[in-house]
Amino acid sequence: MRAFLSSMTGRVFLVLLLGIVASAALTQWLAVGERTRAIERYRDFHALERAEQLITTADVVPPVSRPAYLKVASRGSVRLEPVLQPVASALPQSEFSSALQLRLGQGFSLSPLAERPAECDRPRKSVSLFGPKQWRGTCETMFVRMHDGEVMKLSVLPPRAPPGGNKNELLSILPFLLSIAALAYLVTRMTMRPLKKLAQAAKDLGNDINHPPLALAGAGEIRQASAAFNAMQARIRQHIFQRTQMLAAITHDLQTPLTRLRLRLEKVADAELQQRLVDDLSAMQQMVKEGLDLARSMDTTENMQALDLDSLLDSVCADAADAGQPVRLHGHAAMAAMGRPLSIRRCLVNLIDNAVKYGHSAEVTVERMVGAARIRIRDRGPGIAQDQMAQVFEPFYRIETSRSRDSGGTGLGLTIARNIAEQHGASLQLANHLDGGLEVTLVVPEYYAAK
Repeated sequence: MRAFLSSMTGRVFLVLLLGIVASAALTQWLAVGERTRAIERYRDFHALERAEQLITTADVVPPVSRPAYLKVASRGSVRLEPVLQPVASALPQSEFSSALQLRLGQGFSLSPLAERPAECDRPRKSVSLFGPKQWRGTCETMFVRMHDGEVMKLSVLPPRAPPGGNKNELLSILPFLLSIAALAYLVTRMTMRPLKKLAQAAKDLGNDINHPPLALAGAGEIRQASAAFNAMQARIRQHIFQRTQMLAAITHDLQTPLTRLRLRLEKVADAELQQRLVDDLSAMQQMVKEGLDLARSMDTTENMQALDLDSLLDSVCADAADAGQPVRLHGHAAMAAMGRPLSIRRCLVNLIDNAVKYGHSAEVTVERMVGAARIRIRDRGPGIAQDQMAQVFEPFYRIETSRSRDSGGTGLGLTIARNIAEQHGASLQLANHLDGGLEVTLVVPEYYAAK
């Protein structure tokens, strides 16, 4: 769940869900508030009608029968009762008393009291989360002087609280919240699906520059972004193609003059000078050869196909052993990998050649991981300084200990191997082994036929 909320999809879903819930809560609060005000106005009008009825009826009832009538009639939120010792009241007329005075006419006298009924301040049971907890309508007392001079006390109290429902309100709004969550999830998926397609296309572009372009579908903004992505892919493909062609042409055209130089060196009389020139020419030819290999490592025109990783490793190690290289293979991957056969072979050959060249031997170990195979190639050499681990992948970079003619390196082997690994979605890392020597780790993803 934490991983989902930390992703962009989760954050968009959470923001959308909270926004909808907040909007619904605000709408409900405004609706409940308006409904409460309407009920208060209706109750005030009803209290005004009831008070007028009580007073006018009590006024015509004979004084002897008046207490019995008031005992029966004063049972609701409007009560009228006799007062034994009335006190003076100097409060100004309230809105309710003024309206009631207009209804009763000049024969009655109303005097609001400072005394506030206790029921006015008692909290009420609300049936809604947004409902008020206290009655905010008319709630007051006043003296009423009848035509015969008798003084009565009129009390306008809050209405009875509505009965609560049998179901919890949270349970009643649970389907509403679930529908909002489902709607927010659907909208989030519709919004994020094009972005996920763009992200997957960018990932596929890193693995295969010739991957089919994105389909132009969806909203106008998404089609515009997809068209821009396809144009970028085409420009990158054209740039890589031109660079590869240029490098391949240069290295290929150098082969002819270098061959002529080797033939002419046979005519040099000085044997020592001839040998030096031949060594320099061999180094140049090796650089040209590896430059051509570098150009080929950036070529993605070879078709991808499923490869038996164990058979490929066994073939590469057997060829190295037949060439006199001390190479040993341990373990089994028992899995297939998707790749270009010649490119994968060139990657493995370069890594083994580097191990033999600078470490005098190569010990290849392969093991199965979850969804991948890990190939470790360890040598017995001096290793590489930690600050040079990243630099050795740069083209033509060689550490100081490998600058002799005996090593014969040009600094392109690891560059070519890394290019090929990245094209196949694999990772290539270097580390100094605890027991000495350099260990190269190549992690190749597994190929699933169902995908």
